[in-house]
Amino acid sequence: MPKTHIVLLSGGSGSRLWPLSSGVRSKQFLKVLRDAEGNHVSMVQRTYAKVTTLVPNADVTVATCAEQASMLADQIQGDYALAVEPERRNTAPAIMLACAHLAWEQGADLSDPVIVLPIDSYVENAYYLGLARAAEAVEAGAAELVLLGVEPTYPSEKYGYIVPAEPTGSPRPVERFTEKPDAATAKELIAHGALWNCGVFAFRLSHVLDILAGYGEFSSYADLRSRYGELPKNSFDYEVVESASSVAVVPYAGSWKDLGTWNTLTEEMTDLASGNTVLDEATCPGTYVVNELDVPVIVAGITDAVVVATEDGVLVCSKDLSAKLKNYVARIDDAR
Repeated sequence: MPKTHIVLLSGGSGSRLWPLSSGVRSKQFLKVLRDAEGNHVSMVQRTYAKVTTLVPNADVTVATCAEQASMLADQIQGDYALAVEPERRNTAPAIMLACAHLAWEQGADLSDPVIVLPIDSYVENAYYLGLARAAEAVEAGAAELVLLGVEPTYPSEKYGYIVPAEPTGSPRPVERFTEKPDAATAKELIAHGALWNCGVFAFRLSHVLDILAGYGEFSSYADLRSRYGELPKNSFDYEVVESASSVAVVPYAGSWKDLGTWNTLTEEMTDLASGNTVLDEATCPGTYVVNELDVPVIVAGITDAVVVATEDGVLVCSKDLSAKLKNYVARIDDAR
């Protein structure tokens, strides 16, 4: 059985979880979840443990940026390789760099399947079994690229949709993609069997290396890193997937959450308050408080909100509006 190479993408800044998350201490490193024994763990630790336990015959490469490499070393104790971006250039070049590392530094076979997934998704065990099915579809030659698609639970306007040519079966040939439609369009798409795009890509290693060769002749992994700026600053979806000659999707019917906003993250947080805090739970239903400062924080009379105090700043925000934090954080960064 060929080895399955898992590439975990860990490079985002997580600005929608400001001020707890930043470019260096991004959301995937925050120990706000708990494992089966009740220990505090991060998204990085949870995902790595699940992958190494549930994906047979897999080895792991983490694609990350230089600022996060040391935090990965602190949080993951295990056997994995690092492909470190010299600069942040979005997911397409990051995945190409990781594939080059697999081939030129790790000696991976060009015919081996590679599965790329975000390191910060909160999912059930069945998701990782779906990764194995995606690898099997690559092996069987179902398509140049095989995606994992989540069966929607409601007509979300926040996600991209994968529209298969056939509403049943696995894998299913993909007809087209629709990015963040309105609720009415999303409902129609779901009625025709559309799936949420959860950012999981599977392919043979040779496929992405062939695409990489189209951007220049690179003699080695070190040469590619030194000329990294020549690669397109674009997402893998737009640069590679949407121009592929054949794409298939494997459906996944379990829970899937992008814990990228306070609204979604607090759904998985077991502690209402942490740090030097006084939270009046009787008058603050649905409110969470995180205090990393030495000074006390008192919260009363606020419903369905988050209050976060760190050395980088203080946030008081309703959970519903937390998805729009990125715009406000950008204004603070510009001012600085």
